[in-house]
Amino acid sequence: QVQLVESGGGSVQAGGSLRLSCAASGYTYSNYFMAWFRQAPGKEREGVAAIYSNSDSTWYADSVNGRFTISQDNAKITLYLQMNSLKPDDTAMYYCAADRFVGNPLDRHDYNYWGQGTQVTVSS
Repeated sequence: QVQLVESGGGSVQAGGSLRLSCAASGYTYSNYFMAWFRQAPGKEREGVAAIYSNSDSTWYADSVNGRFTISQDNAKITLYLQMNSLKPDDTAMYYCAADRFVGNPLDRHDYNYWGQGTQVTVSS
């Protein structure tokens, strides 16, 4: 049973930084995709950043490219999202996701395993 638990959300002023963490357990595969998604009230869940465990290849949404960095620890059991230069538009619930076979790393439909989410609020 794959379990994903996010942490690190909070409230910050525009221009500030936050680091989200996602602790993964129960994954028996050595190669898999992990990603961060976010969902603001009244909007669809969108892909923010993704990483492939075997190669550390990464993908970013245009809206966060250059400001956010996705990474994994050496044991590949904790996923991180370093968020810098935060904007009010970054306000959303942030979710961690994982799966073994993914066509589009930033497409929410390609992931079957999800965490419960952590709230990020950026004030102007």
